[in-house]
Amino acid sequence: MSLPSSAHMPALRIRPSTDTDLPAIQAIYAVAVLNGTGTFETEVPDIGEMARRRQEVLGRSLPWLVAERDGVVLGYAYANYFRPRLAYRFCVEDSIYLSPAAQGQGVGRLLLAELIARCEAAGARQMLAVIGDAANRGSVGVHAALGFEHTGVLKSAGWKFGRWLDVVLMQRTLGLGDSAAAPE
Repeated sequence: MSLPSSAHMPALRIRPSTDTDLPAIQAIYAVAVLNGTGTFETEVPDIGEMARRRQEVLGRSLPWLVAERDGVVLGYAYANYFRPRLAYRFCVEDSIYLSPAAQGQGVGRLLLAELIARCEAAGARQMLAVIGDAANRGSVGVHAALGFEHTGVLKSAGWKFGRWLDVVLMQRTLGLGDSAAAPE
C-alpha cells in the first residue's frame, strides 16, 4: 500500500516486513523501551530476539508490517494472538511502534488501518489494544479513531521510570466478529 506524496514529502509505503528491516525495527523498539511507557519492557531485546518474535507472528499467518518513506523504516505494526491458548486464536492484540521522527504524522493510523484489514483477511474476529500508560493519548486516540472501544483499565499494572502505570484496554470487532460461529 502506497500513499500519494505531497509536494514536499515523498510517498509513505506500508508493506510486509522483511528480514532486512530487523535492524530498523529493533532500533525503533529500543527507543520505546528506553524512553517510553508504551511498552513495559525494561531491557532492549537484541536483533535475534526481535527476529524470533517476528517469526512467531509470521508463523501464525499474521501480519508484521512496516511503514517506510524513501527507503527509511519509520514504524512497524504487528498482530499476535492475545493469549497462547487455542481458544484465543481468533482474538489478536496489535502493537505499533514509530520512530520519534514519525510521530504525529498519521503514520500510526495508516499502519493500524492496514493491520486491521490484513487481520480480517486472515480470519481474526476481535482485535485488542493493550496500551501501556493511560496517559498515552496518541495511542488511545488512534485506536478510538479506527473504531476501538474502551473496555477497561488495569490500575497500576506496571512499574517503570519510578512510577506506577495503568494499562488501557480497547477492543474492535473484525469481520463477522461474534455474529457467526468460528471455522473449525
